[in-house]
Amino acid sequence: MIALAIVALALAALPAALGLANLLILRAPRPRPVPDALVSILIPARNEAPNIGGALDAARATEGVPFEIVVMDDGSTDDTAAIVRRHAVEDARVRLETAPPLPLGWAGKNHACQRLAEAARGTHLLFIDADVRLQSHAAAALVSHMQETGTVLVSGVPRQLMRSLGELLTVPMINLLLLGYLPLGRMRATTQPSLGAACGQLVLVDSQTYRAAGGHAAIRACLHDALRLARLLREQGYRTDLVPGTGLASCQMYPGFEEAWAGFLKNATEGMARPLALPVWTVLLAGGHILPPVLLVVALLVAGPIWPAALATLLSFGIRTAITLRSGESLWTIPLHPATVATGLALQWTALLGTPQASWKGRLYATRGAA
Repeated sequence: MIALAIVALALAALPAALGLANLLILRAPRPRPVPDALVSILIPARNEAPNIGGALDAARATEGVPFEIVVMDDGSTDDTAAIVRRHAVEDARVRLETAPPLPLGWAGKNHACQRLAEAARGTHLLFIDADVRLQSHAAAALVSHMQETGTVLVSGVPRQLMRSLGELLTVPMINLLLLGYLPLGRMRATTQPSLGAACGQLVLVDSQTYRAAGGHAAIRACLHDALRLARLLREQGYRTDLVPGTGLASCQMYPGFEEAWAGFLKNATEGMARPLALPVWTVLLAGGHILPPVLLVVALLVAGPIWPAALATLLSFGIRTAITLRSGESLWTIPLHPATVATGLALQWTALLGTPQASWKGRLYATRGAA
């Protein structure tokens, strides 16, 4: 048991140390006026009537940089288009475009984003989801950071609003994986494709570079679009970056567990749910975040050696607490941390071994066999 506890301690120490280093180097981008840029705020929308109005209200309040807002109605059967038209009447900077039928071999969001980029006039393309609420300074801050760092793509994870147990058991894995397991210092120092990372809720990319690289057409079938776009650019020698998104935007991704499960399931095999990768991730995540509290309880019950399990548990909950506080997530993510990791692993194994398809926005996507 002592040997197992020491293994758990080592596995908990890895994300704790890397997460602390990442949190120390991450700084929120500072907005400054950038009148020489034009930001195209691009929103793909398919049946987003409950969300699109709020997204447009927030985007229209953008300050510090000239902008336009383009919404791509992707076959909506609700009032999405009508809501956008009302905003367009009020504000000439808002435009509605209609996506053509989805071609064979394309993922829906990629197709809508490609058409948005073709319709955009900006020097910079800011892709956001319809459930994202931009802060007024967000676009200017992202463009400023891009210009100061010489990067061509900058992304951040918006503050994740979680109002249900189902969201608390799924959404917090995003920041845990990015901050606890991605070496951001090395990512910034190299163009190594495997270190590329981005969150599809908030992605700013230089328009000329985007088009030269092939845009979303180059990743047309990919379901992890932002991640793959960042890696595509890095494959071509460009630098990308990840910044704290908490102060730039907010987002409630899903209303509950069923939607969250389906949403994460559809792109799991383009992340960790692959035959060679998932066993390794299972050891890292289960060993570093589930095993420590289990061993601590066992040690307390049988009066075994407590210190390695206690220290491992402290490190695991410690990095979760630090990430939660920095990212502005619900404090419930802390006590639920082991259950959240267990749910995340269950989702990944379901994607790898379970049903080969998932339904999203009325379309079927493969959940295994992805590249």
